[in-house]
Amino acid sequence: MAESAPQREPEVNRDFLTLHEFVKAAHVRLSSGVWDYLTGGSETETTLRRNRLALDSIAFRPRVLRDVSKIDCSGTLFGKRLRIPVMFAPVGSIEVFDEGGAGAAAKAAQRFGSGCFVSSVSQPGLEEAAAAAPGGRTIFQLYVRGDRAWVDDHVRRAIASGYEAFCFTIDTAIYSRRERDLGKRYRPLGRRAATGREFQAALNWDDVKRFKDKFQIPLILKGIATAEDAETALGLGVDAIYVSNHGGRQLDHGRGSIEVLPEIVAAVKGRAQIIIDGGFYRGSDVVKALALGANAVGMGRAYCYALAAAGEDGAVRALEILEDEMFSAMGLLGVTKTTELDKTYLHAALPVREPSVFSAYPLLNLDDAGYSGR
Repeated sequence: MAESAPQREPEVNRDFLTLHEFVKAAHVRLSSGVWDYLTGGSETETTLRRNRLALDSIAFRPRVLRDVSKIDCSGTLFGKRLRIPVMFAPVGSIEVFDEGGAGAAAKAAQRFGSGCFVSSVSQPGLEEAAAAAPGGRTIFQLYVRGDRAWVDDHVRRAIASGYEAFCFTIDTAIYSRRERDLGKRYRPLGRRAATGREFQAALNWDDVKRFKDKFQIPLILKGIATAEDAETALGLGVDAIYVSNHGGRQLDHGRGSIEVLPEIVAAVKGRAQIIIDGGFYRGSDVVKALALGANAVGMGRAYCYALAAAGEDGAVRALEILEDEMFSAMGLLGVTKTTELDKTYLHAALPVREPSVFSAYPLLNLDDAGYSGR
């Protein structure tokens, strides 16, 4: 009997051993306009930088001589297990990074055992993205571009397609000025196709109440940045508070997301799930958010780099590396489960480098401005 051929390591596992290698590969593959759309923020990009500054201003307080021979990096959201408590955040026009778009992201998350938000301004569309990952953990995120009947139609379609929750993004009442895009005269697909922006601008708490009165699917509000708004949302029965500043792409001169998290946790008091995004790129970043009380972390740019570099397989590989980083951080902190993490493992500290969209990857050596002469 002939011997079977030796099993070869998947190419993506050989090509990508660190997360910064995805960024480097994406930089090579993407056009200048798409690259700036991915990496840039609004106006002075102060909020974008503060996301990293806030994370880098937190140090760990490790405990030693604990049995960490078995470590479980999993978490839960809405009572269901996630292999790691990381969700792919909703990204508009995601198809410019990989032709599979939201479908490829949903499939990657399902393959790994995580979850994916699907943006209403991404392709291949609501039903098609869900169908790409049957049985996967998908959440539909809506930018409101029509009246109440238009919104209700999207909610019913999301329920019929098997989405486990519905999400309104609420920090985009006004489109921001993203000067990297403006300076290059680059108009992202989502903005070119956008109509009915007045409906998003008019979205208010009465619409949230109407949703909760009419539909049973869990509701997430993405873009909450104060305890006051978290309290209002809880009073209306919102199921999850999503702390976000849109990755520094909306209101400039905002606080870093993780700086906001403690006041949200104090306001919520366990009455709703808490998700956070904004500058999260490493497994250690995820650990910090969990220690401060988040249930899950959303990652946007981090997985878009991986999609642009190596498609669906790249996104899966990025999650694997994140899991490795979480495993290392947890073990060295002296914890074996994410539920053991709390703020006693953290301490305020001075950051050691200038914050930027790339400062989580100091070995990258990319031009921080993102132009690189192209």
